[in-house]
Amino acid sequence: MAQRTTADETLPREELAAYLEELAAEFRSGDEEIDVRVGNKTVSLTPSEGVRTSVEVVERSPALRGNRETITIELNWKS
Repeated sequence: MAQRTTADETLPREELAAYLEELAAEFRSGDEEIDVRVGNKTVSLTPSEGVRTSVEVVERSPALRGNRETITIELNWKS
């Protein structure tokens, strides 16, 4: 059974950078288990040494609504 925890929020750029730095620090820590903040919850994960990474960037320029850009970063592994 899969458990899914999601949170959608709008962050100022500085807070987003701090969140990504916090996530990077968890991976750098060398601990077997890392803690990831998802909204108001913290999820403990056990990543393997090799983490598969996928980055996708989409740029759209609709005629009337202005530019819309999206970055999707996916990290996955088998424990």
